[in-house]
Amino acid sequence: MPLHTAGPTQIYTFPDTAALSQGLDKYVAKLSAEAIHRHGKFTVALSGGSLPKQLSAVLKHNNSVDFTKWIVYFADERCVPLDHEDSNYLLSKHELFDHVPILAENVHTIDPDLVNDPEEAAEDYISQLAKTFATKDTVRFPVFDLILLGVGPDGHTCSLFPNHELLKENTEWVASITDSPKPPSCRITLTFPVLNHAHHVAFVAAGAGKQDMLHQLLDIPGHLPAQMVKPTTGTLSWFVDDAAAQKVTSTTVKGLERL
Repeated sequence: MPLHTAGPTQIYTFPDTAALSQGLDKYVAKLSAEAIHRHGKFTVALSGGSLPKQLSAVLKHNNSVDFTKWIVYFADERCVPLDHEDSNYLLSKHELFDHVPILAENVHTIDPDLVNDPEEAAEDYISQLAKTFATKDTVRFPVFDLILLGVGPDGHTCSLFPNHELLKENTEWVASITDSPKPPSCRITLTFPVLNHAHHVAFVAAGAGKQDMLHQLLDIPGHLPAQMVKPTTGTLSWFVDDAAAQKVTSTTVKGLERL
């Protein structure tokens, strides 16, 4: 059985980032086991920022997780070489991949030969997704077992920024962006149709600097990018620490014991 059934947003709060990482470990390990039992693999999309460190702190020591069955994509990626300090892949490599037995061929990166052509890089990433999720002729959108997201101070998630034309994209699986308001300007990103077809989507946010934005996102209806993530049949969860959740008034806040 899935961890949760589809329904209202679940908000899990933790006293500090260490406890948050423990909660993430429990959540991800359970979803991984369920997916592997169901179809022999765990398809997951990761974000950059502080998420890889928060995710891996406990998870990389969890010997019960069969990382050899993980198939990893990135929710968005900067158009930079894979060894560049801005690479989301490099961050996840240092924080997680270097510490667990994930198969290199199961980690799907941006094509380093296409970083100077974001549109071609996006098309190539669609081709990679098609190899994992059948073909575009038979699968309308990829269905990830889990997509892990962060949120920016302006409410953006992935490389989907407020008031940007990409918010209207409803057919392509991956889109390119060359005018990101946050450097670097050239990126590729999963689109809302892919985010909203996932079995499970979880946001991770920590720190007092997130207080105002979390209050806006979770308590005030709106159309910021992070608020547009609404899985059609899957679950939506938030993992936050007490510092970030201090101004959240939603009655859906749950504790670790509810996981």
